[in-house]
Amino acid sequence: MPKRRKVGNLLALAVLSALVQRPMHPYEIATTLRAWGKDQDMEFKWGSFYTVVRNLDKHQLIEAVESVRDSRRPERTVYRITEAGRAELVDWARELVSTPVPEHPRFRAGLSVLAALHPDEATDLLRQRLELLEGAIRQDRATLDAHLRDIPRLFLVESEYDLAMRAAEATWLRALLGELTSGTYPGLDTWRTFHETGEMPAELTELAERTSRDTTY
Repeated sequence: MPKRRKVGNLLALAVLSALVQRPMHPYEIATTLRAWGKDQDMEFKWGSFYTVVRNLDKHQLIEAVESVRDSRRPERTVYRITEAGRAELVDWARELVSTPVPEHPRFRAGLSVLAALHPDEATDLLRQRLELLEGAIRQDRATLDAHLRDIPRLFLVESEYDLAMRAAEATWLRALLGELTSGTYPGLDTWRTFHETGEMPAELTELAERTSRDTTY
């Protein structure tokens, strides 16, 4: 299980990854992270950015080295990563790469309530998703190929992963749609009957009651 970190916000990880390159002031860090597309790699809130920087400083994972000022802007503090911060960055990267944790994609949530839709509508919507997904895959592949001409693969590996996951989802969707359109999906008739009659089939009622009994303590 991932351990509790002093500053556990993924934005903190991004800040450390920027400062490992060179010392920067917070505005420069934010600009760099946006340029790298880190807000696409990790889910974080920019509104907490300065709080995260202060917390990293508080826990001695980064430290102030100087303040800079020009005539047009207020004074800015330049930070650098500390040895403790470097160790934290490496340890955190090891954890993220090595240890799978439960994640909750929105699509999975939708699939968990798929029975709420008529099977014909569900099929149409899944087909719509597949079309959009295939378009995104083509665009992502072209973008990745273009970037690979100038950027080492090591720095694009997360985009490669995204593309592989989307391709795997598309393959699964095609198989599911094949079963739905051919009528070979198990329980399809029961699913259809429920929506067309408004009555819960006996087998589903029995399953619901049995599940309820099994989970009652």
